[in-house]
Amino acid sequence: MNILTLLIFIPVLFGVVIAVMPSSWRAGFKYITLLATLVQLGMSIFIYCNFKTGAAFGGINHEAQFQFMQKLPWINLNLGPAGRMQIDYFVGIDGLSIALLVMTSFVLVIAALASWEIKSNLKGYFILFLILDMAVTGVFCSLDFFLFYIFYELMLLPLYFLIGMWGGARREFAAIKFFLYTLFGSVFMLLIMVGLYLSVKDPATGNHTFNMIQMMNPGNFQQGSVFGIFSHQTIFGFSARGVGFLVLFVAFAIKVPVVPLHTWLPDAHVEAPTPVSIILAGILLKVGGYGIIRVCIGIFPEVAAAHAFWLGLLGVVSIIYGALNALAQKDLKRMIAYSSVSHMGFVLLGVASLTAEGLSGAVMQMVSHGFLSTMLFFLAGVIYNRVHDRGINHFRGLASIMPRYTAYVTIAFFASLGLPGFSAFIGEAFSLVGAFKSNSVNGELPYWMAACASLGILLGASYFLWTLQRMFFGKVNLKGGAVWQTALVDLNLRERIALFPLTLMVLALGLMPSLVFGKINDSVLAFVHFLQLK
Repeated sequence: MNILTLLIFIPVLFGVVIAVMPSSWRAGFKYITLLATLVQLGMSIFIYCNFKTGAAFGGINHEAQFQFMQKLPWINLNLGPAGRMQIDYFVGIDGLSIALLVMTSFVLVIAALASWEIKSNLKGYFILFLILDMAVTGVFCSLDFFLFYIFYELMLLPLYFLIGMWGGARREFAAIKFFLYTLFGSVFMLLIMVGLYLSVKDPATGNHTFNMIQMMNPGNFQQGSVFGIFSHQTIFGFSARGVGFLVLFVAFAIKVPVVPLHTWLPDAHVEAPTPVSIILAGILLKVGGYGIIRVCIGIFPEVAAAHAFWLGLLGVVSIIYGALNALAQKDLKRMIAYSSVSHMGFVLLGVASLTAEGLSGAVMQMVSHGFLSTMLFFLAGVIYNRVHDRGINHFRGLASIMPRYTAYVTIAFFASLGLPGFSAFIGEAFSLVGAFKSNSVNGELPYWMAACASLGILLGASYFLWTLQRMFFGKVNLKGGAVWQTALVDLNLRERIALFPLTLMVLALGLMPSLVFGKINDSVLAFVHFLQLK
């Protein structure tokens, strides 16, 4: 069987095992889930090690250049004179997806370890966790738009229940808000997907297709037909391709999230249990960034180029707005959530540059933020599990009580603010280089955008260092007094096992960025070349 197919559906097999086990064996559910994620991680590392590089493996708009492909007929309907409807189970990866796939597998292992804190309804929790695991993995592997949409939507239901059933005091509100925001974008994405299907024909078969690679070739769009609506026709006087790009962008921008579509994120993070926060920040936000690159810009490249200024502006606004909000927060988890809005703004800025440096920086930033946000939310969960409080002003002098915990927090904060030697520095620096280069190459992004975006790094240092100073240094002063001081024990073995490899990863990617750049470079160059042809 194809290794990508195994990677996607292995969680379901383990989920079935949990489903048929008696509830009296609930203590074993967490071990089965951890085993599933470890098997996935091993498979993803194998895929990474066997991923071929070179111009012949760039992928992007050349189907034959994708690796580990599997393409099987899935839904086949005879439509009479209109031809046939064929929807394929079509999976494969190129450089744009390989790094995100490995990062996703790694983050899911940490989320599984964090899930050991869950104490109620364990069977339901771990089954939903494994379904979510399958969905996020499938998104990064799908090359058929119909299949991509199924996995994309499948993420929504488990997350809704994981937040709504195992979250905090306002969990129902946060779950419904997240559900409605995401569903709003997804419904309109479905309409664009259908329009693209009716507009595109596979040159080999002459049938309409959901193949995303075929959708990237303008020659496959019908001309002069009501069904060829995305072949430079108009909708109520507006360019149909422009409308298509805008709708898809909004759907993915909600996931990123881009200001002003970000308001679901802080509420969801604050109310979600730690492992769900890890998946939200570490993986779900990257699905949005990946969708903008692969789907929005890949299918409508000329629209993206024409509106690069506005994409870059949204990125800069997200960077500054997210950082300023993080600076104002009193809840540790909410501060980290707003920092994610700021850091993901660099992804949009790098993508908007439409340069090799900017796109490389955007992918690196997504991978880096996946590890760092996982580390940050895990650390926030550690202290919450001990005293059920996250108020930044409720703690002082933690360094003398929890020295190991303080060491990991210090590393995570300094890495997140972009200190050279860590992964975030590479991602942000390349995104800024791409933004500066964009002005001289195609004049799309003015220099002031990159200059303003760099302020986000300064603001990041402000809120991270201020939080570090308030919570960890000085004379011990805890809201809960001696009771809290007794409860605030240092990191246990499980927590150290989760945090140590995350620390190694952010350091390794900072010192050896070629671990990512070496795999993505061919696809980034192919993507930039593809954009220039449009």
